[in-house]
Amino acid sequence: MFVRQTVGTAAAAALLLLLAPSAVARSAVSDEVTVDPTATVAADGTITLSGTYRCASAAGPVFVSSSVSQGGPQVHHGIGGSSAVCDGAEHRWTNSEKRATDTLVPGPAHVEATLTELAGTGLPLPTFHASREQDVTVTRG
Repeated sequence: MFVRQTVGTAAAAALLLLLAPSAVARSAVSDEVTVDPTATVAADGTITLSGTYRCASAAGPVFVSSSVSQGGPQVHHGIGGSSAVCDGAEHRWTNSEKRATDTLVPGPAHVEATLTELAGTGLPLPTFHASREQDVTVTRG
């Protein structure tokens, strides 16, 4: 009886060792958001920011929000928002918003992107999965 239990335990341990790398690989996916080094502003004032994101799982809806500032940190302009899919894969995000034509001009700017989940019962509360601040170059698009 003792031999059978030992063999069974050893087989279970071997099976766990075989499955462990895939479990580790799944849990190793970290939530992240990136910002492309170039943003565009169209002649009509439409500002477009973009990048990538990755999130492993979420209980509620997840969004990529973004803002841009130029000429100083005092004024940030929120630029759209897009829904995100949390499946562990890398996805592209693009947010655009039409602003006054003088809101953003070609040259250096600063972008912040945030991956936010809204979850909970009653009033949904934000859970921040990832955030990134980056200097970018604004070009005419």
